[in-house]
Amino acid sequence: MYILEASGLSKAYSSGQGAKQLVLREIQLQIAQGEFVAVMGPSGSGKSTLLYTISGMDGISAGRVVFKGREISSLAEEELAKLRLHGMGFIFQQMHLLKNLNIRDNIILPAYRANKNRRGSINKKAAELMKRTGIAALAERDITQVSGGQMQRAAICRALINEPDILFGDEPTGALNSKAAGEIMEIIAEIHQTGTTILLVTHDTKVAAQAERVLYMLDGSIAAEHRLGRYEKRNNDLKAREEKLTAWLMNMGF
Repeated sequence: MYILEASGLSKAYSSGQGAKQLVLREIQLQIAQGEFVAVMGPSGSGKSTLLYTISGMDGISAGRVVFKGREISSLAEEELAKLRLHGMGFIFQQMHLLKNLNIRDNIILPAYRANKNRRGSINKKAAELMKRTGIAALAERDITQVSGGQMQRAAICRALINEPDILFGDEPTGALNSKAAGEIMEIIAEIHQTGTTILLVTHDTKVAAQAERVLYMLDGSIAAEHRLGRYEKRNNDLKAREEKLTAWLMNMGF
């Protein structure tokens, strides 16, 4: 069963004087329920644009996108915003936490927007997520009082507070040091183990090596894909997976 499908997905931007720059070129993509897919490729290849268009955060120029059997590419913005709020979670390189709210309030805000009448259960869910990601003691702190890794943990909690069907990530470890990045990926891997579908854009082979499938983008198209199979932490095979992925990427010219 596919949770997300794109067919003939194209995206063009105006580049002045009526000319258009084609950023995505007739993308065909199917993502299975519970799958973990990473997207890699050189800068400017269309990775982030693919993520934004397939999630409905940005409009498309041609084609269609179907999420859980529902075509979203033609939805009105209000309907689309509601669908994203309830069915999708997002983690970015820049966490986009609100400076006037503490960590807990940043986490619960999307849930309050989705259902203001469930405050008790929302607060309980937030407490569970903060405990799970190791930031329970930071709930009352302002975002200026925590590290980048701790902020990203809060962003993950915020992305999961509405129990989304799919989690999107755009370079979620890109602004972190290697230790913090490793810790964040452990959390994301645990999220995947619970059955959440993940689509992640990254330049880091250590991150992508934990995915089941890696898509390689070039000039706005999916040029190739590499299947790694499901990652099981207990098998301690991450290094071998990374080596295989690195060899494939080098062959692709990455």
